[in-house]
Amino acid sequence: MGWGKGGQAVDKRTVVVTGGKRGIGAAICAAFLERGCQVVAVDKNFAGGLARDGEREGLYTYQADISQPLEVASFAQTMEELGPIHVLVNNAGYGITKPLEELTVDEWDAVLNTNLRGAFLMVKYTLPLLKQGKGSVINIASTRAFMSEPNTEAYSASKGGIVALTHALAASLGQFGIRVNCISPGWIETNPEAVLTLEDHSQHLVGRVGVPGDIAQACVYLASPEAGFITGTNLTIDGGMTVKMIYV
Repeated sequence: MGWGKGGQAVDKRTVVVTGGKRGIGAAICAAFLERGCQVVAVDKNFAGGLARDGEREGLYTYQADISQPLEVASFAQTMEELGPIHVLVNNAGYGITKPLEELTVDEWDAVLNTNLRGAFLMVKYTLPLLKQGKGSVINIASTRAFMSEPNTEAYSASKGGIVALTHALAASLGQFGIRVNCISPGWIETNPEAVLTLEDHSQHLVGRVGVPGDIAQACVYLASPEAGFITGTNLTIDGGMTVKMIYV
C-alpha cells in the first residue's frame, strides 16, 4: 500500500470481481477502485477479452461465462499478464423462482453451475495467482442459505453450497496464506428506480432496505489487513431482517 495526494493510503492490489457489470458486483468494483486498486470485472455480458475500461482508471473488463471450465481457464491464463491476484470476489449469480414440479433439470443445473460451480472454478483456476498474492477470497452467498420462500430450491441450495464451500476452501488454502470468507446479503435493492414502501423498510431492524454499497464496504473490510484473523466465516448483512421475530 502506497500513499497518494493528501497523505491518503493508495491500495495497489489486483482485485477480480465476477458478475461485475451491474448491481452488487458493480458496487464492489467501484469500492475497490476508489482505494486505488487495479480491478478486473468479469461478466458474461461484457464483450471480448481483457480490456481497459475507457471511463474508469484502473478498471479492466473481461467477458466470460464462469460456469464453463474452458472459459475460466482461459481467463486465468490471461490474468498472468497482470500478475498476482490479491482479492477474488465470487459475486456472479442468479436465481429462478418456479414451482418444483415445473422446474426443469436444466434450469436447476444452470443455477447451480453459475452460483456454486462458478465459484469453485474461479478459485481452482486462479489458485496459482492467488498463492502469489496471498489472496483473500470472498464468496457472495445469501440469507437464502438459511431461510427460504416457496419455489426457491435451486437458488437456496446453491447459496447453502457457497457457505459450505467457503469453510472447506478456508481449511484447504490457509496453508498458502489465503483467507476465504463469504457474505450473505439479505434484501439488497439493486434497482435505483424501485419504489419501496414503509413496510419494506420496517422489516429491517435498522429501518431501511439494503443497498449495494453495504455489501461492497464489507468486501473491502474482509479483504483488508484488519481482517487478517478472519477466515472460514459467513458474514450476514441484512439489517437484522433474519433475526426479527414476525407475528402475523
